[in-house]
Amino acid sequence: MPARYVQPLRILIQFCFLVFMLWLGFRFYQFVSYLRFDGTTTHVARPDGIEGFLPISGLLGLAGWLKGLGINPVHPAAVVIFLAVLAVSLLLRRSFCSWICPVATISECSWKAGFKVVKRNYRLPRWPDVILRGLKYLLMAFFIYTVAIGMSAGALRDFIVSDYHKVADVRLLDFFLHLSPTALGIIIFLVAVSVVLRNPFCRYLCPYGALLGLTALLSPVRVTRDSDRCVSCGACSQVCPTYIDVMHKRSVNSPECIGCWRCVSHCRVDGALSMRAAGRFVIPGVLFALMVVLIFWGGTLVGRFTGHWHTALDAAEYGRLLSR
Repeated sequence: MPARYVQPLRILIQFCFLVFMLWLGFRFYQFVSYLRFDGTTTHVARPDGIEGFLPISGLLGLAGWLKGLGINPVHPAAVVIFLAVLAVSLLLRRSFCSWICPVATISECSWKAGFKVVKRNYRLPRWPDVILRGLKYLLMAFFIYTVAIGMSAGALRDFIVSDYHKVADVRLLDFFLHLSPTALGIIIFLVAVSVVLRNPFCRYLCPYGALLGLTALLSPVRVTRDSDRCVSCGACSQVCPTYIDVMHKRSVNSPECIGCWRCVSHCRVDGALSMRAAGRFVIPGVLFALMVVLIFWGGTLVGRFTGHWHTALDAAEYGRLLSR
């Protein structure tokens, strides 16, 4: 498959995951509604994949596992999905962000729409950009220290089995169902800024993306430039959504690289840019796409087959918690 066809494939995969996640959210809404309205609505089994929206619970479970508590029994799928996303980043850079994440998909659609209207996307000056990019690393450090380092094994165990944590998924659903004026204003602001800037939430505020970016620094896969073939047209640097100066690099190993293939797809000289493993082996676009999907889904399948997917909470326990 020629590199120029990777973008349509990536966009197709993005929207398939977006639709799937919206479906998961709707099914979870039906599950909660059934319990809240005493069985007067349609009964739907709880979709365990909804825990993919609980990365903090995944971090809690991973920290507890490393401290000898085993896999989080309350939200085990959150731990499995968290580990699967880390595995994708370790092997294929931050491709989760550009191929799977629904927030990044919406953000990308926003800045592309803005580009079509005004024929450009704006970029902050260097130093404000550097300072703001540091915010996501501060947030990441806060969560990792608070959860993984600051909490003892006993405190982690108590919090994981607490009623508060048990209904973390329901609390998230209620947050979006009953948005406060402040929360709604922040969301509208972020969407509006996304029309002007490229991926501002991902670039400046997402602690999950910060962790994945640091993990991706260990990835053997990276965009590599053949200086003998490169004509220094600058197209690769221009289309990069994270503003990496690809044209002047031998290989790209930045935590900001999201593995989106835009630079490779828009390269005007065949072979000047490629995605390579260990700097030697060229990875075709269709193989890269297949690996992103298979590693992510494969991780969830491992969780299912090892018995670390379904929550230990039954419908009766959920009913008790919701009644409170």
